[in-house]
Amino acid sequence: MVVLGRIIAPYGVQGWLKVFPMGDDPESWRDLPAWWLGSDADGTEWQRFDLEDLRLHGKGLVVKLQGVDGRSAAEALDGRYIAAPRETLPRTDVGEYYWDDLIGLHVTNEQGVVLGTVSEMLETGANAVLVVREVKAEDAKQRLLPFIASVVKTVDVADGAIRVDWPADW
Repeated sequence: MVVLGRIIAPYGVQGWLKVFPMGDDPESWRDLPAWWLGSDADGTEWQRFDLEDLRLHGKGLVVKLQGVDGRSAAEALDGRYIAAPRETLPRTDVGEYYWDDLIGLHVTNEQGVVLGTVSEMLETGANAVLVVREVKAEDAKQRLLPFIASVVKTVDVADGAIRVDWPADW
């Protein structure tokens, strides 16, 4: 499963849900055959829902899932992750990646210094951010690198590597 977003709150009293998307094109989720909700992004227990309606709302979206009728039902889903099987997702264009593809990649700067491994991704509103943790077991340092062209020079998912323009001492 590839995590696409997270339910952040009920929206209204008719079972609508406010969703924080973890990607650039949440409107394309309308075409997914089903949405899968789970309480843990890394979990194996996903519950299937069919999408009834989807609307852009500010920087996020609001959705109505079949069978979620009323505020109480929506509140019960608050905080759940939204995912889909990889094979149902649209193909990415060159230079586009699902966040799930970036997690676990090794990050090296242009001087060849290994900065660590991508442990997670964050959305700040302005841009996505790579959370890079050093590989050391004790006192692992964490770096937050903006996922923008001036910082991220190359991404090679097949090779498991990202090359960045970022000083080792930052």
